[in-house]
Formats: sequence, C-alpha cells, structure tokens
Amino acid sequence: MYQQKILVVDGDPVLRNLLKDSLHDHDYDVVDVDNGRAALRIAYQSQPDLVLLDLMTPELSGIEVCKRLRDVSAVPIIMLAATSNEEKIVDALASGANDCVRKPFTLGELRARIRVQLRTMHQPCAVKRDITVAAGDVTIDLLKRNVMVRGESVDLTPTEFGLLTFMARHPDQVLSHERLLCEGWGVEYANQLDYLRLYVRYLRNKVEKDPAHPRLIMTERGVGYYLNTY
Repeated sequence: MYQQKILVVDGDPVLRNLLKDSLHDHDYDVVDVDNGRAALRIAYQSQPDLVLLDLMTPELSGIEVCKRLRDVSAVPIIMLAATSNEEKIVDALASGANDCVRKPFTLGELRARIRVQLRTMHQPCAVKRDITVAAGDVTIDLLKRNVMVRGESVDLTPTEFGLLTFMARHPDQVLSHERLLCEGWGVEYANQLDYLRLYVRYLRNKVEKDPAHPRLIMTERGVGYYLNTY
C-alpha cells in the first residue's frame, strides 16, 4: 500500500519530532528537516505529497522556500505560523501556500487540514509543465535537474546547477551580483563577487560553444548576469 509522503520543515526539534510521530501513527511516510535550504534539496529529490513548512524556518524563510517550490511544483504546502500578524499570513498565502495554520494548533486540526489538501492531489508532487528552458543549443530541465548541451548531457556541480537554474527561472532578466550570490551561497556572501565570477566561468566552460565569447550567460557590466534565450 502506498504511503503518502509528508515533508516536515521546522527549526524546533521538539515540534518536529512530535509531528513526525503523530503522522507516522496515521500511516504517513515522513521526512523531516530543520532548515529551508535542506527542505528544497529534499523536496526536489523525494517529491513529497505534501509539505508542512514553518514560516520562520532557518536559513531560508518559509516564504522563500514556498516561492522556489512553486517554480517547479504544485505540491500542497501548509504553512505553520507562530504569529497573529495578518500581513504575514497574507504574505504566506500569496507566496503559494495552500493553507496556513497558526501555532499553537492541535494535532487533530492539522491532520484534518492535511487530509483536505491531499484529497485534491492524487499524484506525488504534481509538477507544472513549464519546467524546461531552452537557450540556444542548451536545454535545462528544472525538474529532472538535467542540462543538455548540443544534445549531450552535461555534469554540473550542485552550485553550478543552482546558479544556472536560477537564471533560467528569470530568462533574459539581468540579475544583480548580490541577488545571485545570496541565492547561490547565502546572504553572508552577498559581497563575495569573486565566488560568482569563478562559477560563471566554470559554467561558461561547460555550456558555451566559445566560452571566451559567451552567447548564453551574458554580463551586464557593473550590475550582474543574465541567461540569453534569444
């Protein structure tokens, strides 16, 4: 019998274990992580049927995690919010969450809300269809995490792939150095421009026909980079 998989994302180990035990007892398969970056990685790998996501999860906020998941997936997301601030609740829902449950909550209430969301989704991690980006002779499959260059699969490191797919989700849009650094390495690296230049060079060596004269990963001097799809 198929067990529906739930990803629990919360920085509180006590609550996380409580949720895991309760959901296991009701025949759910549960994966749990304590921060937003790990949540994205596990979500992409394991394709859960539903995500329980703390609004204030460490490393990446719940809202940012939700937005990134929505780039590639329609998986139901229930936000857990330890706040009565209506604006934050609205922001959580606007980011793509299907529901928002305020802490403290009862386990019975949460399970009822989970059942409501799962009833509408019969397949794991129902994905959007616009998950492939083409730029010249490069094709990027955001869901399968695969990059094809002139018909051949290219191996990218996780950092290289993350950088390329972030640009692919914003094609032909100049992304600032700071935004790319925060996305790829975290806010503490926002001023480490050498990191970005190094990995842009790595990427160009792997995907450009002539890395010395790039046609795909373009530089906007003094501003940032963009993926050229024209």
